[in-house]
Amino acid sequence: MIPPLTVVIGSMITALPIITDYPILPPMGLLVVLAWRLIRPGYWAVWAGFPLGMIDDIFSGQPFGSAAFLWSVIFILLETVDRRAVRRDYWQDWLIASTAIIIVLLGGMLIVDFQSNLLRIDLLVPQILLSILLYPFVARLIGAIDNWRVAS
Repeated sequence: MIPPLTVVIGSMITALPIITDYPILPPMGLLVVLAWRLIRPGYWAVWAGFPLGMIDDIFSGQPFGSAAFLWSVIFILLETVDRRAVRRDYWQDWLIASTAIIIVLLGGMLIVDFQSNLLRIDLLVPQILLSILLYPFVARLIGAIDNWRVAS
């Protein structure tokens, strides 16, 4: 049997914030927007990447305009893919989202400080991998929300 004091101390440790010098958590706003854009291509206009990126810039701490620029580039690329592709399946959406995640995270890191971050790209690998692996769960959640939205 686990002593109650151990449970209290263990729960206090897990409640503490994790402080790190390097990014670990995935950009949830980007994942949600990518899932919406890939599930419902006509739902978001091409210009929607700019204001959504500006909102992300406000909350993320990146230089103002960096996410607006990168998200606009991603939306333009997604529109190009939508016009050229007749049909896409789940694996192609995951590949497209993975490529977009890599472009945005690397681009954001290089915008902050190009000279010193050019050699430190390996710091983003955990965040990129976690984001890519989390995308299917976010896409399933957004799909469920979209089905609920359409049904009601």
